[in-house]
Amino acid sequence: MADSAPPRPLQEDRPVYVIGGGPGGLSAAAALRARGVRAVVLEKSDRVAASWHGHYDRLRLHTTRRLSALPGLAIPRSFGRWVARDNVIRYLEKYAEFHELEIVTGVEVTRLERSTDGSGSGGSSGWLLHATGGRELTGRAVVIATGYNHTPHLPSWPGRDTYTGELRHAADYRNPTPYAGKDVLVVGVGNTGAEIAVDLIEGGAARVRLAVRTVPHIVRRSTLGWPAQLSGILCRRLPVSVVDRLSVPLARMSVPDLSAKGLPRPDTGLYSRANEGAIPVQDVGLLDAVRTGRVEPVAAVDSFEDGKVALADGSRIEPDAVIAATGYRRGLEDLVGGLGVLDGRGLPVVHGARTSAAAPGLHFTGFSNPISGMFRELGLDAAKIAKALSKG
Repeated sequence: MADSAPPRPLQEDRPVYVIGGGPGGLSAAAALRARGVRAVVLEKSDRVAASWHGHYDRLRLHTTRRLSALPGLAIPRSFGRWVARDNVIRYLEKYAEFHELEIVTGVEVTRLERSTDGSGSGGSSGWLLHATGGRELTGRAVVIATGYNHTPHLPSWPGRDTYTGELRHAADYRNPTPYAGKDVLVVGVGNTGAEIAVDLIEGGAARVRLAVRTVPHIVRRSTLGWPAQLSGILCRRLPVSVVDRLSVPLARMSVPDLSAKGLPRPDTGLYSRANEGAIPVQDVGLLDAVRTGRVEPVAAVDSFEDGKVALADGSRIEPDAVIAATGYRRGLEDLVGGLGVLDGRGLPVVHGARTSAAAPGLHFTGFSNPISGMFRELGLDAAKIAKALSKG
């Protein structure tokens, strides 16, 4: 399935190179292969699904098994409705094997540039990939699928660098065992922070506080058998203002008011926030943990001072450990930063089948965080990209 040896010379047959061996890259390669287009997946680690191997043990897909399958291969029913991390890994490994994908591991692409056609006229006919080991690979097109959660981001809090307590990013969290009996502060109340907070308190932490800067929209993962993902799919067809209005009474019916516990209802629209990249938090136990006082919401982190954590409300606390669920960067600047294809936030200006006028043949997938489900959207993107490139 994978070959970590130096790649064969590929300049002559000029395949489509797919950068990244996660679900986005694998689905794009499979869709291309199904249309008779040779695709070579370049993965910097030694295996596919590398990022999933690094996720915390408790993690499950927040989208249903049926709606999370990538094109061409269903997820086994035996994996259950909410697929566990280890089974996601098994599925992705099987997916690569089933589709007989051409995967080269241990190769990191560091920079892309347009390649010329050799006619001396300055014409362009593809892409030159600079990779580790001095490799220079030429492909007629490139699909970048390095992932939405690429580079852990730790805010530059004042005093952070001199803080002597335990501070780590959520990317380094695996399970609650090291925190048994400890006082832990989790910073950030996205899906990762919420789930880690619940995991900690259920796993024996003595106290868990959750630092909240922006109150999130919290939705039930499933209500009377109806998954939140289906609502997300339907919402994508409606105007933002309509979804914002409809979500208010639905939230009041399904989610308790926890204002007295430090977690008030948000005063921003659900879909408006989602369009800005802040998808709703799917409840996997947080609501009950806050309601019963086992997880305590506190003010946002302001700084680190004298070995303590200073919060935005002026209080200071001294936890045994701080876990920062503060998000990720896409990490695309070094790779394509000089091509004019990124916006001010470092995100691609176009994605899927569309390409920038400044970079024809350069496609991006997996750089949004849709409420309809990441795996589902990756599959849709893959089909569109393959269709566009099969015409080339």
